[in-house]
Amino acid sequence: MNRLKTTLLLSLLTVLMVLMGSAIGGKTGMVFAFFMAVAMNFFSYWFSDKIVLKMYGAQEIGEHDHPAFYGLVRRLALQAGLPMPRVFVVPSESPNAFATGRNPSHAAVAATEGILRILSPDELEGVMAHELAHVQNRDILVSTIAATFAGAISMIGNMLQWGAIMGGGRSDDEEGSGGLIGSLVMAIIAPIAAMLIQMAVSRSREYLADETGARICGRPLALANALRKLHNASHMIPMQEASPASAHLFIVNPLTGGSLMNLFSTHPPMEERIARLEGLARNRW
Repeated sequence: MNRLKTTLLLSLLTVLMVLMGSAIGGKTGMVFAFFMAVAMNFFSYWFSDKIVLKMYGAQEIGEHDHPAFYGLVRRLALQAGLPMPRVFVVPSESPNAFATGRNPSHAAVAATEGILRILSPDELEGVMAHELAHVQNRDILVSTIAATFAGAISMIGNMLQWGAIMGGGRSDDEEGSGGLIGSLVMAIIAPIAAMLIQMAVSRSREYLADETGARICGRPLALANALRKLHNASHMIPMQEASPASAHLFIVNPLTGGSLMNLFSTHPPMEERIARLEGLARNRW
């Protein structure tokens, strides 16, 4: 169900972007929007992992640097049938973890120094199984595409607003173009809709990674306990360097400054995530 939901949401983003391109330049604008989306997704596919790892100062480790943590990731990767990912430690006391990389053969998992300190071995195993589930499900690529589309739609919206204000609009010879008011409404509503769709994609992939991760490690309650602990600790020790553009990558939302509704969050409600994992433990284990 989560995979179907993701497919539908990404299709909506594609349609929305084409409509934005059409609004700004008719058929020419649609073609421009399509090729811009292709170019942005190509860049994200190849370089997003390097960008996010550098952004957070992640340091790659080997087995000799942190034998227990590295060995845990290697064991889980074997259980999941995945190639061994590169392993990183982020120099931050805020407890969190994320995965990145364009595919399972070019994946990386990262944990902060804070999470390595506060979690028990079983809880840490649940967290890293969740991150490897993102790799297995190719969630990093899916989320990057959604974020790229949303960003492009927002940029086109800004162009459309300026064009409408300056008296521009579609130069296409099609009739019924909607005029100034229609262009302004599209420019305002479409970026908001794109942002909501992007966040819905992120939430659906988190649910899927929780379930897949629980199956990889075989202990859903360990992951549930870890999520509960991380949720509380991340509010006590927020990640100061966290960026809204990469918040969706982390296992718990590193942005704790506001009280936005769940609709505007990159992560599902923590209570619901924990309840689903506890339900898995009751029904399957």
